[in-house]
Amino acid sequence: MSEDRTAQEPVRGATALTVAVLAGGRSSEHEVSLSSGAAVRDGLQAAGHEVVWVEIGRDGFWRRNGEPLSVTPAGGLLGVDVVFPALHGPFGEDGTVQGLLETLDVAYVGAGVTASAVCLDKVLFKQLMSALDIPQVDYVGLTSERFAHAPKRALAELEQLGLPVFVKPAHMGSSVGIVKVSAAGELREALEQAFAHDDLVIVEAMATGIEVECGVLGTEVSEPGEIVLEGEWYDFGAKYSPGGMELLIPARISDSAREQVKRLALNAFLASGCEGLARADFFVVGDGERVLLNELNTMPGFTPTSVYAKLLAASGVPYERLLDRLCRLALERHARRRALVS
Repeated sequence: MSEDRTAQEPVRGATALTVAVLAGGRSSEHEVSLSSGAAVRDGLQAAGHEVVWVEIGRDGFWRRNGEPLSVTPAGGLLGVDVVFPALHGPFGEDGTVQGLLETLDVAYVGAGVTASAVCLDKVLFKQLMSALDIPQVDYVGLTSERFAHAPKRALAELEQLGLPVFVKPAHMGSSVGIVKVSAAGELREALEQAFAHDDLVIVEAMATGIEVECGVLGTEVSEPGEIVLEGEWYDFGAKYSPGGMELLIPARISDSAREQVKRLALNAFLASGCEGLARADFFVVGDGERVLLNELNTMPGFTPTSVYAKLLAASGVPYERLLDRLCRLALERHARRRALVS
């Protein structure tokens, strides 16, 4: 990551902010979000900022100190300077909460409404990347309605991907609901399981190669890191169980592949309209010189030991400074947009 003057300044030398941390949410990633939010809260406090904790229950209610919270359009949120939505998955990372924060006229960290919605929809995101000729793993998007009306035709299309494949709900993160299918007879059951989570499913061909991730902060890209798995693939357990994976920084890839990863990460980030931050996931395949984009995560796991935070720390931006920088970027965007003539 190139030198960023603001990111390198001592956090405590800047003006302290009041930050609302949103955590929890209605999705199946509720507990992961609580862990991310708690880490963000502690990091912001360690950086000298005041934190207002807002927990969103599985029932969708927003609560402050256990009491339901009411908001008013254009009324801000609890008088804070900026909101950090440490939310993962639907009803938090898909543009819905971002839209609400826009109506409240409050600065918030991360991608806006459109980019959040596009990046959480794995099929729509891949279609956008295909239009830009960004190389990806082969895939097929499938709706539950289409599968119900023409299952044989859908299965025949999926057969073109070969085996094994990964069947995923299109709007979930943290590897929730993903099934690896190694035999054709397992495919229908895997689709039915995925449709229990989402009306839209994506089926991806398996990429055999090195799994690489890098972080974007503003318009700067971190040093790529390599995911080394204990198990067979990067499932929920590998992501959140101790010893399930190891992150190697720098990734064991060529200089050419490293530059491709960084260039494609920034291209995807800008093309999808992302702002503030994202984690870009890749496969480096074949002879080690072919790079395939897998996905862009607009609000990755946010504990100090999460991949995104480790990537930025290895690139010279420690956790507290990272949180501070993201809040400053959110304030800059909010001021810039408010200055526009409507």
